[in-house]
Amino acid sequence: MKVILLTDIPKLGKSGDTVEVKDGYARNFLIPKKLALSATPLNVKLIQQKREQELKKEKAEKEKMNKLAEQISKFSCTISARAGEEDKLFGEITNKNIAESLAAEGLEIDKKKIEIEQPIRKLGVYNVKVKLHPEVIADLRVWVVIEKKNER
Repeated sequence: MKVILLTDIPKLGKSGDTVEVKDGYARNFLIPKKLALSATPLNVKLIQQKREQELKKEKAEKEKMNKLAEQISKFSCTISARAGEEDKLFGEITNKNIAESLAAEGLEIDKKKIEIEQPIRKLGVYNVKVKLHPEVIADLRVWVVIEKKNER
């Protein structure tokens, strides 16, 4: 029996694939658990339409993230921190600090999307990657400056 998979099933196929399985496996397991649909012409057409809608939605999301990436690349954030001798920070700058700095400037970005290659433990300028989408990565320039005495 031919079925269209609705979810990824190990050793059988990915979502949207049409596969040949034994009749009992399809009728007693896959179809009742809503893991697959029988491969009728109507169901094949519905799955194709659903896939096209998902592709359009994904394309729109990617375009939106590309625009945001351009905006982030032009932007730089400044973080002030306490420092001791040889410009070493007391603690370190984390992705949470960077996300809060961006939020103060009006850019809401999840801290999990900010990737710091090595810990920021000194004053200076750093390039940080912001992974907005699996295919869209923006570069953000982060300035770490010494905190003035009267800021605290």
